[in-house]
Amino acid sequence: MRRSTLLPPLRLVFFMWLFYSIQVYSGVDMGFLGILPLEGSGLVGVFLAPLIHGSVSHLMSNTLPLLFLGTMVYYFYQPIATQVMIHCYFFTNILVWFFGRPFYHIGASGLVYGLAFFLISFGIFRREARAIIISLIVILIYGGLVYGILPSNPNISWESHLMGAIVGIGSAFGLSKLRKVNS
Repeated sequence: MRRSTLLPPLRLVFFMWLFYSIQVYSGVDMGFLGILPLEGSGLVGVFLAPLIHGSVSHLMSNTLPLLFLGTMVYYFYQPIATQVMIHCYFFTNILVWFFGRPFYHIGASGLVYGLAFFLISFGIFRREARAIIISLIVILIYGGLVYGILPSNPNISWESHLMGAIVGIGSAFGLSKLRKVNS
């Protein structure tokens, strides 16, 4: 594995853990830096919400999938990986700002869902053996994510999950038409 495929997701995870450490050691709940839909003050969350987590278990539930899925995107689709990451990070958060419930949405799960649904959908849209195999691997490991896009727990931002899935599928559709996407 090339080192450059792990660095971008590792940097993001570093900042997630840094923000959480600052939050724990300062005693300040940084949830106010999340996305508060349709409020001007909530726009800061478009940039910071994926870095803010409410607990160690919340942080861990995003860390490992982000490292795995992010590395897969950068390893297999290097030429478009940064574009995919930016789409899944920002467009997901923008959609949550427009359509989310009126509370602070925090965490990187929207990004995780975006990356997972990108990897799954890309194989379907691209129709190449390698992309289909990658899709199947992600489905086998993360197929249960589909249930997270449905409202179940009022304390979990299913909107982030749903918007991430939509952005991931949309990115896969749009980018699957490019000629050179394999590294």
